[in-house]
Amino acid sequence: MPTLRWLTRDDDVKAADAVPYRLLEEVPELSYGDRDTGNMLIQGDNLDALKALLPYYAGKIKCIYIDPPFNTGQAFEHYDDNVEHSVWLGLHWPRFELLRGLLAENGTLVVHLDDNQLAYATVILDELFGRKNRITFCTFKQGSAVGHKSINPGMVTTTNYLIVYAKNKNEWTPNKVFTSRERDKRYSKYIENVDENFKDWTLTSLNKAFCEHHESTISDLKKKWGKENYEAKLSEFVLNNPERVIRDARPDYKAVGQETRDLIDHSKKHPNELFLQKREKHSDIYLKDGERWLFYKDKLKLIDGVWVSGEPLTNLWDDLLSNNLHNEGGVKFPKSKKPEALVKRCFELFTDENDWVLDSFLGSGTTAAVAHKFRRHYIGIEMGDHATTLCKPRLDNVVDGDQSGVSKAINWDGGGGFRFFKLGPSIFDETGQIRPDIEFHTLAAHIWFYEVGLPWDKPQNLTPILGQHEGKSYALLYNGVLGDKQVNGGNVLTRQTLKVIRNAMDIKTLPIVIYGERSALSESSLKREKITFKQTPYDVKARA
Repeated sequence: MPTLRWLTRDDDVKAADAVPYRLLEEVPELSYGDRDTGNMLIQGDNLDALKALLPYYAGKIKCIYIDPPFNTGQAFEHYDDNVEHSVWLGLHWPRFELLRGLLAENGTLVVHLDDNQLAYATVILDELFGRKNRITFCTFKQGSAVGHKSINPGMVTTTNYLIVYAKNKNEWTPNKVFTSRERDKRYSKYIENVDENFKDWTLTSLNKAFCEHHESTISDLKKKWGKENYEAKLSEFVLNNPERVIRDARPDYKAVGQETRDLIDHSKKHPNELFLQKREKHSDIYLKDGERWLFYKDKLKLIDGVWVSGEPLTNLWDDLLSNNLHNEGGVKFPKSKKPEALVKRCFELFTDENDWVLDSFLGSGTTAAVAHKFRRHYIGIEMGDHATTLCKPRLDNVVDGDQSGVSKAINWDGGGGFRFFKLGPSIFDETGQIRPDIEFHTLAAHIWFYEVGLPWDKPQNLTPILGQHEGKSYALLYNGVLGDKQVNGGNVLTRQTLKVIRNAMDIKTLPIVIYGERSALSESSLKREKITFKQTPYDVKARA
């Protein structure tokens, strides 16, 4: 597979390993609403924050949507977007690498870019995720060729792009999503007496039925409403009567089952009769003179609580224009805010309710706001002051029932909450040793992640047993977890502390890795007890 070379590549591909594990410290006065939802807003450099999240969330995030700086050559108010290509690649490689570590095996990464870095980003993402896991490029229409854009010669740029990757395509299953479309004008016939037996149905034209409904003529209605409004009201009439509006179509004789073929043949022998084939898991088939009647009701899809003409979503998203975008969320983020409808569509495609989502370039807070309304758990990361001046006020508004963006479409009326965090000191000092004030649960999470590569999911654990994985148990004697805080007390492996550990194990005969200050057991005893002893702080390492 081709790889991309740039000036600082050799250092950049190792950058994530060199990032220290830092603590995440809650700022209670900035948290809001129900603090026990799990939702997190983190202020700080996203490289440090992503590394800090690994011991707790590695392999747990179902969807990551990021909208990193486009490198457009412009200087924006909230960040510098004028970066050389090599610097841009160096900044994003370690971040993409850590994001991959946080994704679930069936998870999805969506990277939103314009054409400035699209090609370069694709090459390094192919290398990090594997070319086989690249799903598609979506083209997102974000504007129109109007105003100052239309003055310059050449082509007018109106689109951005979403690069979509699976963590593991073999485990990846997206949801089926539909979008609304204009009325299909091929459906031009109308059943006058649909409430009678189907054999007695009679047809008229759609336009005639519409005019009779309004007790008028086509010319008079068009004169009264105008041509565009006539079409809009006719479409509304179709949506209100979808079980009556039909078109006929010739079935593919070779593609249908034998029962349907027989009915087609029979209907041709009796061309004036309508025949019905009842089906349990599919729409019933009506046939007349070898032609099938297709009903408009089968084209309707429920989208945002409204039945509309629908079609399967394609990779051209031209129906999510940024109208009234400046008012979404009640915060201003000129030229950088993304529509809530765009993020909602990504979550509809790649997540289900209560899944975890993450955005490490949170900007104005759009991703977290949509996740909150859409009942997904979320982690949002943003550096600088606008974590507090943009993201927090926007999420506060969401908790209080914000009605902008997608709120009305999904019946959002408020609730929930989030915790606000900032980056604290690193777990390890400059020599790689554990800082003396680190708590048991923090160190336990790092040891578990280092040993098995999975997040630790027992934060309320009150025993030295961290868990078991692939036929082996793990334990930590640290910071008085056994209730003995004397110097060299409960942090030392003795016969007594071993008994406590064994009693806490689900399967007491498993081999066990024990971390502690020192061991009072002989080498022969450790071997007999199937114990691998590792001394803190010397054997505690940070997983790269």
